[in-house]
Parts: sequence; structure tokens; C-alpha cells
Amino acid sequence: MGRSDVTGYTEELRDRFDAQWRATHYDHPFVKAIGDGSLSLDRFSYFMRQDYLFLIDYARAIAIASAKSPDVESMGRWAKMLDETLNSEMALHRSFCADFGITVEELARTRPSPATVSYTQHLVATAYSGSIAEIAAAMLPCQWGYDDAGRRLAKNLTAAEGSLHARWVQGYNAPGYRDVTAWLREFTDRLAEQASEGERERMATLFEESLRQEWLFWEAAWTLEV
Repeated sequence: MGRSDVTGYTEELRDRFDAQWRATHYDHPFVKAIGDGSLSLDRFSYFMRQDYLFLIDYARAIAIASAKSPDVESMGRWAKMLDETLNSEMALHRSFCADFGITVEELARTRPSPATVSYTQHLVATAYSGSIAEIAAAMLPCQWGYDDAGRRLAKNLTAAEGSLHARWVQGYNAPGYRDVTAWLREFTDRLAEQASEGERERMATLFEESLRQEWLFWEAAWTLEV
């Protein structure tokens, strides 16, 4: 059994897939190397390029989620998340890449890795074919996982102040980012309460698959997948 403080459907998912969660967001060498500042610049650059491409299709999935939302309030929340992804998070990536000497034009010409293609196809296909509850469950490991990693790494950060590594951690250990995570979890919990057992199990399957895709995405950057 996992943790003892399980409440709500998202906590049930977190507990059910605790081993996969820890392997992805706690124990993967890429994540550890960000926190201690040892991540090599070639791996960091590779990751930022691929994550930029990922965010383009991630934004497409967010847009579809907004369209499928059951009420105006949740439509607005997804729309705000879309704005922050397109105009804040992607700008952060462009800033990082500029520090690596990568121009916006070069960034746009980056070829997606197999892991990037696999993950984005999973999310976009789920967005088109799934219910809003299934979409939320599929997108939660990314939002919540980066939030969790950012908080945990910030507590024991040994990367040099002002380094690319520290800046990355600070970006995902921010109040605004945590607010989005809290809303997405609450939204997913609420939809799960209204869902049938069959839909709840589909949500769990999609959550687990997204966790697998998250691990593969870190692994691709660590191994410099081509």
C-alpha cells in the first residue's frame, strides 16, 4: 500500500501508481541532475528544444479541453492555461534556448524525437476522442508532476543560484503554476465523482499511460534520443 492520506480520486491515482510516479518525478537521473546542477548543457539544450515542441501540441490538447468543458467557468480555466502555456511557458523556453545560442528560427526547425511524437500523439488523440474527464486525467501527470518535482527540488536545491538548473526549478515552483495544478486536480476529482466506474477506469488507464510517456520523455533527454 502506498501513502496513508489518500483523499479524492486524484490522490487515489497518485497512490495507485506511486511506484511509476516516483520513478518518473523523483528518481529519474535527469530530474536529479537538474536539482543538483550536474545536468550537462547538451542534455539541457536537447530537453528544452523537445519540450518546446511538446508544448505546441500540449496547447492544442488544452484548446480541445476548453471546447469540451461542461461550463463557462472551466472553459475559462482551460483558456487561461492555454494562454499561460503559449505566452509564458513557451517564452521561458525561448529564453533558455537563447542562453544556449539557439535562435527562435532554429528552435522552430527542431525535429521532434520519437518520445516527443509518442507523448503528443497520446495527448492530442485523447483530446479528440475522449471525454473531458478522460482528457483531464491524461493531462494531469504533466501539470502535477512538474509541480511536484519543482517543489521537491526547491527544498533541497544544490544547483548554483542563477544557473539554468535553478531557474528551471524556480519556474515550476511558482504560486501561479501551483494554482493551475490545484484547479486541475479539483476539476478531475469533481468529474470523477460524476463518472461511471467504466469511465473512472479509463481515466486511470490514461493517467498511467501519461506517466509512462513522462518517463520516456525524461529518458529521451537523458540519452539524447535521435
